[in-house]
Amino acid sequence: MRELSDPATMLFQGLANRAVQGQGGLLSGQDPSGFYQADPLRLWIIQVGIIIMMAQLLGFFLGKIRQPKVIAEVLGGILLGPTAFGRIPGFTNHIFPAASISYLSLTAQIGLCLFLFIIGLEIDPSVIKRNARLSVVVSLAGVVLPFGVGCGISVAIYNNFIDPSQNFNHLMLFVGVSFSITAFPVLCRILTALKLLDTTVGLIVLSAGVANDVIGWSLLALAVAFVNATSGLTALWTFLSGLAFTLFLLFPTKWALLWLARKTGSTVHGPTMPYMTVVMLVLWGSAFFTDIVGVNAIFGAFIAGVIIPREGGVALAFAEKLEDMVSIIFLPLYFTISGLNTNLALINTGTAWGFVFAIATLDFSGKFIGCSLSSKSLGFSWREATAVGSLMSCKGLVELIVLNVGLSAGILTQQVFSMFVLEALILTFMTTPLVNLIYPPEHRTHASGAGAGVAHIPAKDEGEGATTPSSRQSSTVDEHPWRRRFVAVLDEFNHMPGIMALTKLALPPTADNSASGKKLELSVDALRLIELSDRMSTAMKSSMTETLIRTDPLMGVFKMFAEQSDNIPVSGSLAVVSHDDWAHSVADHAKRHGSQLVLVPWIPPSLSSTADGADAGVKVEHNPFDTFFGTSSKDNSASTMHSHFVRGVFMHSKVDVAVYVDRGDNAGTSGPQHVLFPFFGGPDDRLALEFVVQMCSNPRTSATVIKTVAFPDTIYGQPNTEHILQSDTADDITWSRYASPAFEKDTHQQLRSALSRIQFTNLTSPTPLHALVQRTKQLRETHGRLVVVTGRSKRLATETHLQELKQVVEEQGCTGYEVVKKTIGDVATSFVVAGAQNALVVLQAASGFVDEA
Repeated sequence: MRELSDPATMLFQGLANRAVQGQGGLLSGQDPSGFYQADPLRLWIIQVGIIIMMAQLLGFFLGKIRQPKVIAEVLGGILLGPTAFGRIPGFTNHIFPAASISYLSLTAQIGLCLFLFIIGLEIDPSVIKRNARLSVVVSLAGVVLPFGVGCGISVAIYNNFIDPSQNFNHLMLFVGVSFSITAFPVLCRILTALKLLDTTVGLIVLSAGVANDVIGWSLLALAVAFVNATSGLTALWTFLSGLAFTLFLLFPTKWALLWLARKTGSTVHGPTMPYMTVVMLVLWGSAFFTDIVGVNAIFGAFIAGVIIPREGGVALAFAEKLEDMVSIIFLPLYFTISGLNTNLALINTGTAWGFVFAIATLDFSGKFIGCSLSSKSLGFSWREATAVGSLMSCKGLVELIVLNVGLSAGILTQQVFSMFVLEALILTFMTTPLVNLIYPPEHRTHASGAGAGVAHIPAKDEGEGATTPSSRQSSTVDEHPWRRRFVAVLDEFNHMPGIMALTKLALPPTADNSASGKKLELSVDALRLIELSDRMSTAMKSSMTETLIRTDPLMGVFKMFAEQSDNIPVSGSLAVVSHDDWAHSVADHAKRHGSQLVLVPWIPPSLSSTADGADAGVKVEHNPFDTFFGTSSKDNSASTMHSHFVRGVFMHSKVDVAVYVDRGDNAGTSGPQHVLFPFFGGPDDRLALEFVVQMCSNPRTSATVIKTVAFPDTIYGQPNTEHILQSDTADDITWSRYASPAFEKDTHQQLRSALSRIQFTNLTSPTPLHALVQRTKQLRETHGRLVVVTGRSKRLATETHLQELKQVVEEQGCTGYEVVKKTIGDVATSFVVAGAQNALVVLQAASGFVDEA
């Protein structure tokens, strides 16, 4: 990087001259896109703008086919180079003139050091320690065999494309290192996107990838030291100097940084400004030292990232602070520099294309065979072993960094460099589809049973004798309808009151079962959802879920609530998945854990009202653009986005689901409360009736259950007559089971006690929703806390409420209620539209088919 000192000096001199010279710009007749040695900033801004737009545009389209972002960045750099845009007359000379490349390269090198620092932050030694034997065997097999293959093909490359005056040993080293490397950052992203992190394959690839990354960078440092040395003795001194400095960083400097982090409170409150200043000085000081001793500045930046403390999420916080600027600006700049040096037109002979095919085949084969055979020897199946080999063959940006070092050192020609860039692009592009083909979801073995990108921590009372999901009952207890295995969804802080209230409402008593003589076993699995984005820090979270699950604030709040609420046994799981996959993750998690009820919190979007004197619960908002665009301006609000997630859980879940509609009433936290449940019929209402009975097992909870009789017809689909009759019969049986006095005499003592606190009545009305809303207002006057429980009633419902709901909406003058209606159904929506401030619990029974909501 010493060749960049002159451009840096000229840059600062130019900026100084710029402050003195006139700033006429366009008014003085200057070309705003021209390059001026005294004022390089203008063209630099144009270059950066073009590079960023190209990377983002390609990333958008390639993301649709689930390709990593690095593909778009590399391809964008190639297109801006002589391969494509460079063929446009005047493009390269005007946008990327040769005199400006040094400034662009300086910026890219700064970004590369920051990126290697972030890669070092991603290296978690505990991942290797947990699977030491497996990771060492697979990583060594993925380095030794590819290195040998690379050394072998380097002979043919040297004889056909390299000037004989060049040192063959240097070429052999760089080709061997490029074959040995695995792109850990890209690999981690692919594992997360394909939901492989909790599988046996994901665990071994993650740990082996970390080990391979460390070995690969060490080999690169050794190769650079050997190339830069003028003699064997100089190479030895360069290596020993780099080794001594590395040990200095890994031990005393690392301990000092941990001590300083604790002293400044960075492990508790995040990195403080003084601590960040010290770390930045260590980063650039390390890069400077490794550069002057002849290793390379990027190696010092990498080691600086490795020594940052993991305690208290300090390393993660640094990655979150730096990653946006690095990934949006600096990395595309670096890949553009690579693209400007890549000219695919130079691959213009059959021999050259044959070597591209040979390099790609041998590079893939070396990694694939070495990692697959080593995985098979460790006891993996052939499908799993070949999936490991396919993933470890991912190259990505790490190989490009190695190639650029070789190009800048004069070891690789532009033609050979272009051949290797194309090979890296091909191997990275084929990783995702190949893994999907070899290791599809139906053949995956989950190591923790916790979901994609999930870590799982058992409850305190889960031990060796604990039952597994497959050995548990999938239905309720015979003597009473208690649900006792729950999944509680944790996503945002503002939903925490709702999920805690719903958990408190749903839990049955744990008193001994007199019929069986056993205590009722309860289990609540708190599933923490974290959105997976394009940021590198989310990939870090995917690989360190077991640490995050112990430090996550939402999980801590929920566990504290459980301890204060009769010491509820809570196990914790954490999933890092894209927002679109949240619903699938919840459904799969509940199914694998044998859960009986999924608990989901939801805050409905505010409804606009045009009525005078609207209830306080309905937010009055007027937007003149609503009419113009034909849609509510809140369609993209966070609440509406969360509504799509809730509907997705309803759609994909194969177990029962309960949604707590938070209306600002903290019912369920403490004190006596009353439940109102309108029974219209259908599987959802039958489930809701059982849920109400379970709620009333709490001595402080009473209920009013109203069986409504209106004027039935059909609206939700067209189920055949047989299904309707079966549903009606099931409604009558369920109602008579709990409302019959004879049943109360013969039933279990706890169930009989719960039924004694429930009042069963009938309601005959042509407008049942209006009558129920009025009944709610009356009950709120006599009961301090009121919870309304309804079925979602989207399937096999015997009555339609659509017309009456429209009347309620017109009376309230509300708009934008369609999202609420699609999410929780007509009955619950009528309470929301009417401005009722009481909490709502909406239930949907498990179904074998998909709801069209």
